[in-house]
Order: sequence, then structure tokens, then C-alpha cells
Amino acid sequence: MSDKTSMPFSEFLGIEVVEVSPERVVARLEVRPELCTVPAVLHGGAVMALADTLGAIATVQNLPEGQWTSTIESKTNFIAAIPAGETAIATCTPLHRGRTTMVWQTAITRGDGRVAAYVTQTQLVFPAR
Repeated sequence: MSDKTSMPFSEFLGIEVVEVSPERVVARLEVRPELCTVPAVLHGGAVMALADTLGAIATVQNLPEGQWTSTIESKTNFIAAIPAGETAIATCTPLHRGRTTMVWQTAITRGDGRVAAYVTQTQLVFPAR
């Protein structure tokens, strides 16, 4: 990962960023037992953390030098569980890219292609200091 995609928490979770551009960010997450709830399916917090990571990376790709971002709102629709042993694939695309806020939608799918969740988040853009 580059400095613009390196985040300690996402590395701790095991998020593997596989594609980064200003228009799209894609990542994978192996659903390990320690990321699961009971029964052995990916915990909702891990789903949300995966999407939040991608929204932040996507925003940073669209910022001028010196600006930074923080999530100010996030909404998750859980549609299907992702069992342990599978890989979650997350694809983040823009809904709005403005000067003060950006809105991103992340679709998280299972290995069989079924959508597991949609996450929509708003990122605040901080001006350069």
C-alpha cells in the first residue's frame, strides 16, 4: 500500500486493497474466525470497518495535497451473511465528490457474487493547513 492507502487498523483487520483510483476502490477481506460472530459469519462491525476504510481511501484519492478527511456519517444495509472461510469483496464508488463533503457507496459481496451489504458514507473534507 502507498502512504495514501496505508491505515494501521485496516492492516490489523487484514484488508487487502487491490485497486485504487479516484473513481473506484476495491478490496478483499478473508473472513477469519476472529472477525466473526455466532454463528460463524462476518461481524457487522467488520463489514462497516471494511467500507469505512474504502470510503476514506477513495476520498483521499480525490483530495488536493495537504487536505484530509474524516467520516461524518455512515449507513449500512445488511442483506446477506458472509460465512467464515469466504472472502468479502468490497467495491467503493462515488455518489458525490464536492469541495467540503464526499459521499461514497460500498457494495460488499460474497464469494458467490451475492450482495452482503451496501454502505453509504459521507466524508468531511478538511482544508489544508
